[in-house]
Amino acid sequence: MWSYEKRLQYPVNIKNTDAKAAQIIISQYGGPDGELGASMRYLSQRYTIPYNEVAGLLTDIGTEELAHFEMVGAIVHQLTRDLSMEEIEKSGFGPYYVDHTLALWPQAAGGIPFNACEFQSKGDPITDLMEDMAAEQKARTTYDNILRMVDDPDVQAVIKFLRAREIVHFQRFGEALRIVQDKLDAKNFYAFNPALNPCTNQ
Repeated sequence: MWSYEKRLQYPVNIKNTDAKAAQIIISQYGGPDGELGASMRYLSQRYTIPYNEVAGLLTDIGTEELAHFEMVGAIVHQLTRDLSMEEIEKSGFGPYYVDHTLALWPQAAGGIPFNACEFQSKGDPITDLMEDMAAEQKARTTYDNILRMVDDPDVQAVIKFLRAREIVHFQRFGEALRIVQDKLDAKNFYAFNPALNPCTNQ
């Protein structure tokens, strides 16, 4: 059970609206390497991880990704609140506005809707943790790209915080992978299907 504290993990206080920036940043709301997918990935994988400390880590990081999803939503909302129709049309935000007005909806920067097929929950701890490490690097790269394209210091401060957390999560998943590998070394690596172990056929 979670205890929800009604504040953002990092404050989002954006003074100036910018629909073009919002169209880029929304990718981390519902894009292929965004926070929604990260949260669903880790909170789904935790059930089949056989080691409590690793399952706990997935729960912790998956929960934090929900907080990041909330933060990205706050960024997009503050960048688009009170836009005039002229600003919407000039910025190219019109197609999004037609479908969603100024409400938040998970999609990539290119307009592709969020799709759970973009992440995997495989049930193999090595496979899942390798995916998790790659996911954190892809999210970090996306934040790097956003920082190259957005110059508002109020926005940059939040994006830099989120980017830093991706690096920390990558490191934690690397530590979890070592834990899993050490524990698997203590028994048959192919415990779930011993017939696949080439060593047993010698």
